[in-house]
Amino acid sequence: MYIHIPFCVRRCTYCNFNTYAGLESLIPDYIEAVRKEIERAPETRALTLYFGGGTPSLLPPTQVEALLTTVRRRFGLPPGAEVTLEANPGTVDPDRLRRFRDLGINRLSLGVQSAYDDELRLLGRLHTWTEAVETVHAAREAGFDNLNLDFIYGLPDQTLGRWRATLEAALRLEPNHLSLYALTVEEGTPLANCIARGDLPPPDDDLAAEMYELAEEILTEAGYVHYEISNWAQPSYECRHNLTYWHNEPYLGFSAGAASWWAGRRWTYVRHPAEYIARVGRGESPVDEAETIPKKLEMGETMMMGLRLTEGVSDARFRRRFGIGLGDVYGDELAEMQRLGLLTWDGKAARLTRRGRLLGNQVFQRFLTDG
Repeated sequence: MYIHIPFCVRRCTYCNFNTYAGLESLIPDYIEAVRKEIERAPETRALTLYFGGGTPSLLPPTQVEALLTTVRRRFGLPPGAEVTLEANPGTVDPDRLRRFRDLGINRLSLGVQSAYDDELRLLGRLHTWTEAVETVHAAREAGFDNLNLDFIYGLPDQTLGRWRATLEAALRLEPNHLSLYALTVEEGTPLANCIARGDLPPPDDDLAAEMYELAEEILTEAGYVHYEISNWAQPSYECRHNLTYWHNEPYLGFSAGAASWWAGRRWTYVRHPAEYIARVGRGESPVDEAETIPKKLEMGETMMMGLRLTEGVSDARFRRRFGIGLGDVYGDELAEMQRLGLLTWDGKAARLTRRGRLLGNQVFQRFLTDG
């Protein structure tokens, strides 16, 4: 289960997500609209809950409590359920962190992004590295024993040496989980405009690939499991919520811009929080787009998402779900990708090779079809 909190103090220069700065006055009405929507959602049980954004840590703990109370009343949350809250350093103090932890938030995901203040300024982040370190220590003192840190690599003018130093600084904080993302320059963002004007160089794809391989080397040596293309975890600290997506299993999303995949249908809600609030307030559906997913497309998306995992796509799991084996559906594609050295297929599971992880999008496209 996912709840999107789209509010930010300021949008980052690279951000193309459904986020909004300067709309904090909408937050109380937004929370009430989300609660109303949850109350009329399909009957089910919540196994994980993820507060994403935006900046969910901007919410006062009382509003997070209101959302948690509604989720527990409507769906329940089993003992030990993973409940994640995304936070940005500088938006949480020790008292707020303790209150979040007391509410039952048991996994914190911090958007650190870099260990260098000039890189943080380039990205439009509001915190410094020192503030990030202080937030990590405060989170541990508040009782968070499941902590993820996000970082971005492949920045303009970022060197391999700086990336190595960032990774080493991150490891000194002893996070349980690390998410490392190559910079994507999205059209229309301030960063893209700077690059288009020639103020900054475009990302160097070859250097970004070297940075990725360096991360693999350093984090593996430090004992982290590389369980998904962009994610590393200490043993048993894989993100259970995101594994739902990577296994292409059903999920429900609530709030502006959120997506759901349920009972063979996929839908997304209107993106702007004001429109979302208005529709829910009028008793109207906030759904913006909806589609029924054909079985062949569901198979292809199961391949695309599952191949992101180091464990790959299990033939047994695929057969239980669809009543047919991987080789029967994708024999030609598997043979071709294996010949190109992009994946392995032993009859039990299909897995990306190291080269395949670097060229993942090319592999994924071979399994996607509208048929």
